[in-house]
Amino acid sequence: QVQLVESGGGSVQAGGSLRLSCVVSGFVSRYCMGWFRQAPGKEREGVATISSGGRSTYYADSVKDRFTISQDNAKNTLFLQMNSLKPEDTAMYYCALSVKWWACRPQAMDVDFGYWGQGTQVTVSS
Repeated sequence: QVQLVESGGGSVQAGGSLRLSCVVSGFVSRYCMGWFRQAPGKEREGVATISSGGRSTYYADSVKDRFTISQDNAKNTLFLQMNSLKPEDTAMYYCALSVKWWACRPQAMDVDFGYWGQGTQVTVSS
């Protein structure tokens, strides 16, 4: 059974930083991993994705140059370093895994990801 467990969310002031982690357990082919977020009343959106080998990363325009996605394959852990946080970054953040090779692309689609974590809340105050 594949499980994804996020941690690292919290409340920070604008301009602050947080680092999210996602530990993956269970065996499954991982072609792509990513972070998505959903704010109240809004659709879930892709934040960042990374290919299995780490060679390719993609970011939403709204987080480019502020967020960095990375992974430690030895520890089966995905990270999202979030700097210069803004109030509009407030959302529930979800870790996701895809077995589809095309899932890692600009404007990643959540329908391409079959495995999800439970989410971790990020709140940024002004």
